[in-house]
Amino acid sequence: MKTLSTSKNRKSSGPRSRKGLWRALFRPRTLGLGVALVGMCVAVFLSFRIYQASVRLFPLREVVCYGNLHLSETELRSMTGLNGGEGLFHISTKGISEKLLKSPWIKNVSIRKEFPHSVSIRIYESSPFAILEMKGRSFLVDEKGKMLEEMKGAIPFLPVIAADPFEDRQDFMEALHLARVLKDKKIATERGRVEIVAGKGPESISMVLDGVLIKIGQGDYEQKLSRLFQLEGEIKKRAITVDYVDLRFANRVVVKPINEVVR
Repeated sequence: MKTLSTSKNRKSSGPRSRKGLWRALFRPRTLGLGVALVGMCVAVFLSFRIYQASVRLFPLREVVCYGNLHLSETELRSMTGLNGGEGLFHISTKGISEKLLKSPWIKNVSIRKEFPHSVSIRIYESSPFAILEMKGRSFLVDEKGKMLEEMKGAIPFLPVIAADPFEDRQDFMEALHLARVLKDKKIATERGRVEIVAGKGPESISMVLDGVLIKIGQGDYEQKLSRLFQLEGEIKKRAITVDYVDLRFANRVVVKPINEVVR
């Protein structure tokens, strides 16, 4: 019985088994997978050759930045991650934009490939709008209250806001609104340091102008400041040493001298 079984096994490993192997290799599914694999290899090879050709024909040689005032071209090129020599066809303008927009100084950017060898980058920078003083530190902020960078030295002609935007965002934004009115009227430019204090609650908005505390409250800033400046001449004429001026009441101004109240 064992001998017969052995002879059968030998027969099965002969020509018939080789025919079965070739038949399996040339099955439609197997043949299709083989053709697909070869096609993929050819596609990869051709893609690589096309990439090499495009890099040789259109290598990046120049990055031109314009519109930047605060950021230098060296800083901008470093942010883009472009080193030169990259194929112009394969540079992602979207990827460069995403990298640049991570900088708080950049609010928008426009990028254009200029064949055969350069990339043009138009920068739209944020402008310093005010100085935020918070917990013993000073920061430049834009018109929306976004922190641009920590200040290392004094910058004149910008209103100063004493507030903590992380604790009370609403009062901070109200202080920004007041700062916008002061800038439009060029008060910060003409008066030197103007400090806006955003306390707790809308009625606690105040400012320090020429060393005098002005309680201003929320809203109607142009009208309130107009009343204040109309009264300034009278205060100087009477040589009153003022403790504070209160503008929070409708149609009147309360002046608190050191020793008396003038209405």
